Amino acid sequence: RGMALQHSLKCLIPVYKVGDPQPGQPYKGGNFCAFLPDNKEGLKTAKLLKKAFECGLTFQIKSCNGEERVTWGRIPHKTSWDGGKARNGYPDAQYLHEVGTLL
Repeated sequence: RGMALQHSLKCLIPVYKVGDPQPGQPYKGGNFCAFLPDNKEGLKTAKLLKKAFECGLTFQIKSCNGEERVTWGRIPHKTSWDGGKARNGYPDAQYLHEVGTLL
């Protein structure tokens, strides 16, 4: 296995947007971690993901058992270095291309 970039995001403050299930109500945050290969394409993808984060596109609010919480949004993230595409991990030969096209 080669070198990897790991980006960790901590969502501590409530997120309020139009379209949230209960705007103005506090939401449970969390720690989020994702992986990218440490190469030219991985670095390019990291920059795009950072821009998506700054635009508020990385997370969304979902209702789970009567509680609203912050979860990953529609942009796919690799949350495991292994396990394949089915487990949000690698190997996934198309991931960087797919997320780059989406962003």
